[in-house]
Amino acid sequence: MVRRSVTWGLLLAWAANDAEEWFTMAPWSRKNAGGSAPGPVWLRREISTAHARTAIALMGAFMLAATVDGVRTGGRSRLYQATLAGFGVHGLGHLALSVSQRGYTPGVATAPTIVVPFSLWAWRALGRAGVRRDTARTLRDAAILLPVTLKAVHTGAHLLTSTREKAAEDGQGSH
Repeated sequence: MVRRSVTWGLLLAWAANDAEEWFTMAPWSRKNAGGSAPGPVWLRREISTAHARTAIALMGAFMLAATVDGVRTGGRSRLYQATLAGFGVHGLGHLALSVSQRGYTPGVATAPTIVVPFSLWAWRALGRAGVRRDTARTLRDAAILLPVTLKAVHTGAHLLTSTREKAAEDGQGSH
């Protein structure tokens, strides 16, 4: 039997990582906009606080769905396992981005302290509980799911915030 800390822990570990990003992503992007760094859009151009927080909220809805599916299936869900693997890989991505930037990037403080350790622990806990895992398939699923999900939440955030931000700009300019 899989302990609930393995399944619900995914959502909690994600929340810790994204709490860091909630407060740092937009200010970091303002300070570092215009660079030619590889990686997510916020490394290359400024994003608003509204966009960052909307994207985080949308990702939270996805993480909640994956977590609930993991709870429902005792960690056997293909979605839960791919999300868990993708979450761990994304933690390594945070570390790589900070190395490439030669400094802090949003999310890197919790990547080595929460994201990667939780992901490894949960993956091992699934095995100890007798949950069958197809590591190659799961990593393949994660490799597809991670960029698709990131693109979807940032596209959604853009669609949800760009109209609001434009209206706010127009309203400020007319006074």
